[in-house]
Amino acid sequence: MPTALVPPAWRALAQAGARRFFVAMAEEGVEVRQALGPGPQINVLAGHMPGDTEMISDLDLTPILNSLEQITRHLEALPGHPFGVQLDTGMNRLGVEMLEWQAVAPILLEAGPVMLLSNLACADEPDHPMNLAQLEAFHEMTDGTGVPRSLSATGGILLGPQYHFDLTRPGIGLYGGRPFEMAERVLTLTLPVIQTREVAPGEAVGYGAAWEAEAPAVIATLHSGYADGLQRSLAGNAMLWDGDTPCPLVGRVSMDLLTVDVTHLEEMPKALDILGPYQSVDDLADAAGTIGYEILTRLGARLHRRYVEARG
Repeated sequence: MPTALVPPAWRALAQAGARRFFVAMAEEGVEVRQALGPGPQINVLAGHMPGDTEMISDLDLTPILNSLEQITRHLEALPGHPFGVQLDTGMNRLGVEMLEWQAVAPILLEAGPVMLLSNLACADEPDHPMNLAQLEAFHEMTDGTGVPRSLSATGGILLGPQYHFDLTRPGIGLYGGRPFEMAERVLTLTLPVIQTREVAPGEAVGYGAAWEAEAPAVIATLHSGYADGLQRSLAGNAMLWDGDTPCPLVGRVSMDLLTVDVTHLEEMPKALDILGPYQSVDDLADAAGTIGYEILTRLGARLHRRYVEARG
């Protein structure tokens, strides 16, 4: 089976001393709590959704409340249970807006939120004016509250200490993705070769006969495809690697198979890397016309994960 190194980062981070974690929804919080046990704070960014009350209570999850509706739901259903508040500083996606916050802040601050947070819209563009505008809005909404504050994920961390506040939320930076350009590449995805075949000039490969050999070629068929999260847009644009030697992806990306031109290799490979030391998540994203976040989050459950402890 293909192998991928995409670690369940919460275990490694907990062992390194991290005590606060963020998940998208309560169901993910259940999984993390079951893995880490009691103690670490697990924050749910979707907030307190209908039907989540029992999970939040039983597993000691901390919802990050995003709206007046969620605030009302939480304070009525779980009075005294920890919560945080997300503030909308200009992204217009999630969070309590400025006028709403001014109206409810006295009540909420009395209830004792454990955190106030917001999210930067343009942190991957250091010179974008939105960064400073959101920083100023966050100060306006939170200065003097005495509540721990968090504004920055990976991109915001790289903007400098003035964006750090009490807590940062590194995400893709942990995996060596943009905008953390200097990060170590920690992800490898190796795909096994099922079969190799010789293809004569003029013969086609794959669905739609989308690629045709111009000269005698050797084609390797690999065990992976779009069912594993490898986009069809990679066809004709991506490379796979035999050590430090690139091998072009030819023909269409199938549900379960890739076809790769290995004519130039001295020995037929047993496997090829599509992610590794010579091709990062962002390199592959560029070939697919997307971003590294999508590459990482699409990697499917069929890919066998193996975790290796970092050294040095």
